[in-house]
Order: sequence, then C-alpha cells, then structure tokens
Amino acid sequence: MSKRIFILSLVFLFGINFVFSQQKEVKITIVKDSTKTKEINPLAPSKAAFYSAILPGLGQVYNKKYWKVPLVYIALGTAIYSFVDSNKKYNQFRDAYKRRLEGYKDDQFSFLDSDRLIAAQKFYQRNRDLSAFFIAGIYIINILDANVDAHLLQFNVNDKLTLKPDVLQNDINYQRNVALTLNFRF
Repeated sequence: MSKRIFILSLVFLFGINFVFSQQKEVKITIVKDSTKTKEINPLAPSKAAFYSAILPGLGQVYNKKYWKVPLVYIALGTAIYSFVDSNKKYNQFRDAYKRRLEGYKDDQFSFLDSDRLIAAQKFYQRNRDLSAFFIAGIYIINILDANVDAHLLQFNVNDKLTLKPDVLQNDINYQRNVALTLNFRF
C-alpha cells in the first residue's frame, strides 16, 4: 500500500511541477473576421488542470462546464464509499479471524469457519484496493477532462466549417454509400 501512495504522490508532485513550470501568461489574438477578434489564453488548459488538481471539479467550473461537477463528485463519492465500506468489513473479518486464532468463538461470525473468514478478508481487501485505484483514476480523469476541455474551448467552431455524415449514390452501380463530408465556406 505504501508503494501505491508513494507512486501517487510522485504523479501528483510531477503534475504540480508541470503546471508551475509555465513562466508568464501570454494571450494570442486571432482575427476571424475583419471586425471581430478573439483572445486565446494558451495557459488556460494548465490553469484548469491546476484548479482540478487542487479541488476536483474546480477546473470544470473554470471552463464553465457546470454540469460536469456533480458527475465528478458522484463518481468520487461512490468510489470513496466503496473504499470505506470494504475497509470496514475487511477489518471486521480480520478481527474475527484473530479472535478465532486466540481461541474465542463469540464473535459476530461464529457461524463461519476459519477458511471462510480468510476468504472474506481476501475479498474485501481486493475490493478496497480496487476502490483506491478507482479513486485515483477518477481524480486523474477529472484533471485530464478539465485540461482537454480548456484546449477544446479554443478551437474555431462555427457554421462555416461543417462535418456531417451523408448518403451518396454511386454512379457506376447505383448503390448507396455512406460518406462523411467536410465543408468549408469562405
């Protein structure tokens, strides 16, 4: 377990070092039309990732994707609940097994033999470890989502550029073909 904590702390510290390695904030102005300009902040993705690393869901708020925040907390809450519950049950079965080794049979699992207690310990230990893995995974996905979403907010998405599926008829054998059309209007 200590190896996992060490590895997770290294990943977290490396991520913070990456976020703070940016020196200054630069804004780039892109001219779309002759009368309209849009400022792009190239450090916005790193800010969003940093905010999500500090508090899960804060990067989504920074990107103004408020609907993602409850999803982050539901996923984290479910994984944390599973971790706590599995850890509690693992400790109950472990304590009952220890008492069984000392010769007592007055525990709450008196109807189970020692082999069943060991199997239950292994089951809940595995569930606890998987829950810890899911907590770390959801936390990392939260940071990546904020970063990628901030990157995607800077892309040009307007009516002049369209990508849509289409069904075309083949002129040679008159069969219908599925196609993907890319249109760019000036």
